[in-house]
Amino acid sequence: MAHARISANLPPDIDPTKAPIAFGKRALPKLHEELHSPELLTQQRALMALCDLVHDPKNVNQAIKIGFLASLKTLLLHNNNTVRQKTTEVLYILARHSIGRQGLIENGVIPALTEFLDDPVNICRKNTHQIFEIMAKLPEGAADILRASLIPLLVRKLKTELDEIQELILDTLSSCLHVEVSEAVATDVITILKEKLTHSSLAIKSKAARVLLAIGTHPAGKAVVCEDIIPVLVRLLEDTDPEVQASATGALMFATIRPQGRFSALGAEAIPPLLKLVAEETSKSRLSAIKTLTMLAEVPEGRRTLLHHTDIFEQCLNDPSEAVKRAAKIAIDVIKWKP
Repeated sequence: MAHARISANLPPDIDPTKAPIAFGKRALPKLHEELHSPELLTQQRALMALCDLVHDPKNVNQAIKIGFLASLKTLLLHNNNTVRQKTTEVLYILARHSIGRQGLIENGVIPALTEFLDDPVNICRKNTHQIFEIMAKLPEGAADILRASLIPLLVRKLKTELDEIQELILDTLSSCLHVEVSEAVATDVITILKEKLTHSSLAIKSKAARVLLAIGTHPAGKAVVCEDIIPVLVRLLEDTDPEVQASATGALMFATIRPQGRFSALGAEAIPPLLKLVAEETSKSRLSAIKTLTMLAEVPEGRRTLLHHTDIFEQCLNDPSEAVKRAAKIAIDVIKWKP
């Protein structure tokens, strides 16, 4: 289903063609002065010129040395929508450069962006979440987001944000929750993610399952993947989108590490769709499906069912992937084990 996209267009009274002509590094000191101008239009045009300049990595280094990041942090508090929009856009462009990301961390920009979660302008919020999504991929960036106690706020925003921004939030959560899950577990994240697993957007469904997968990699996370979410994951094993299938299978794999999860998966009739994924040689979910079935085979009921399907695992012994071959051999040994 098509969704409206957030527009980055400027208000009709702002003419970007009248922005100062930038001449690389020589223009940066002047633009830095203009950011502090009492004239609103001067500030706006300086920000537009800066957006063009910082696409070049050489200018990023110079801009950081001059002290632009401190000035941009101040402008984040501006009451003018266009100033906030272009300020967050500059920071987003900076975040796409390695030296810019380091600058954002060193200058404490992530905590300063917290206020933008409630900004009334859609594009300001989108720019902010694009920054978080990029920064969360770095260990230092994820740590900054966790230290700023942003996780509960991001989880809460999943309830109300536009779909386009929800995707960014889910990506950010996925990266951060690989590091630490305690703050997320203390929220109603599982309930919210369960709702997202039935979303009309394939991207949101897939990303929500990926967040569940990240939660499940931690001992504390496995305990909160409740019984009622496993049937939803099982239904997603038959989704038409391979990415959704892969994310759901991975999340189910971690959910079934605990005995309670195995019984829940068996009750939800997870074995038939998992066997189908194992039989599909091109399936992205094949390895996770084999490992999940191996855990289900540790339950007597699961073992009895899978004893009739060992041929599917035996076919995997000739798979070009060493990981698939090893997993298939382990599965066969567990299924055929006799006390």
